[in-house]
Amino acid sequence: MIALTVNGSVRQLDADPNMPLLWALRDLLDLTGTKYGCGIAVCGACTVHVDGVATRACVTPLSVVEGKTVVTIEGLDPNGQHPVQRAWVEAQVPQCGYCQCGQIMQAAALLKDTPKPSDADIDAAMANNICRCGTYERIRAAIHRAAELA
Repeated sequence: MIALTVNGSVRQLDADPNMPLLWALRDLLDLTGTKYGCGIAVCGACTVHVDGVATRACVTPLSVVEGKTVVTIEGLDPNGQHPVQRAWVEAQVPQCGYCQCGQIMQAAALLKDTPKPSDADIDAAMANNICRCGTYERIRAAIHRAAELA
């Protein structure tokens, strides 16, 4: 059994310690907001927070998160009122929407560490989160807006 806290609830998972966190979240805990994109940690669709740090769930084995706190998009703010979530809606960021949960989680981690980021800060932090629809300008604007809302 692997114990971890997910979105505020202690969970016991009867799973292979080598199972990627992404599959445990999606298949065992039915938290499907975290998406599979590339499987090699380069697209960012699977970004979650592990002890407050943006982490790629597709390459993170359960053994690494045992005893830690994991926050998914569902746990960022269950009512969608986190400043990043609110800014995303205001700026109408999503186009297809597939990458947006990972984008939001990465942006929330950025703002936790850098409350008033510059464009360069945003570009550096978000560089490894791919948006196939190319909504990068809206993403940057939403991050600036989230900083204002926070």
